[in-house]
Order: sequence, then C-alpha cells, then structure tokens
Amino acid sequence: MSEKATIIVHSGDLDKIYSALIVANGALAMGMEVSMYFTFFGLLRLKKGGLNKGALSKMNMLGIGKRMIRRRMKKANVASLERLFADFKELGGKVIACEMTMEIMGVKRSGLNTDLIDSYGAVGTYIKEARNSTITLFI
Repeated sequence: MSEKATIIVHSGDLDKIYSALIVANGALAMGMEVSMYFTFFGLLRLKKGGLNKGALSKMNMLGIGKRMIRRRMKKANVASLERLFADFKELGGKVIACEMTMEIMGVKRSGLNTDLIDSYGAVGTYIKEARNSTITLFI
C-alpha cells in the first residue's frame, strides 16, 4: 500500500487554497496518493469561475492585499491556482465535493466546475479516505 494524504479544504481563502494545492502537489510529486475533500467555503472555490474569488485570510484590505500577494507570487514564479489544479489532476490527485455542503449552501452540481471533481460524498467518504492515510490535514 502506498502512502496517502487526505486534505480537508474547509476554507475558501485564497492563501489557504494555494497552501492546500502546494502541499497536495508536493505529496503527489513524492509518490503519495492524495485526496482533497472540499467542504463549506472551500467547496465554493469549485464553482464555475470560483477558483480565484476568495479573499486573503489576513490583510485583505478590501482586495489591495490580494493584488499585492498576486504580484509577489508572479514575481517569484509561483504557479496560478489554475496551473496548480491542472498539475494536481495530471499527477493523479482526487477531488471530492461534499454533498452535505452542497445541500446546505444550495450548490447544484450544474453550478460546479465538474472538470475538477472526481466524486461527491459525505462525511463517510472523507472518513474512508482519512482512515487509510498517513497524513491528514485540515485547511
């Protein structure tokens, strides 16, 4: 059995989505299996056009902080969220969308970017993934 990481993506904050994808891609690059379980405000980033809509968790300053961070990331050659997600999928990463959150927040499958999602599930799906993981993270 190969090593596995499971990440709950609870936050939709831009910096936290970046962190989750960077860690996930690093684990994949090191030969691990990786599942990302998107729930609550993290799930909203899977909506069509929603990937870049999050604010920063700190120092957003009405969007000025977000623009400053994006400029610094570009200068440091940090990949875009789109590129990080494409790499994640290409390396075999798995994305699970939380069905309970979809129901609570009124999110329909038709409103999600289904190219990013591998499956839909509830807490039991997450537990099954986490039970077999050597690393579990909550971001």
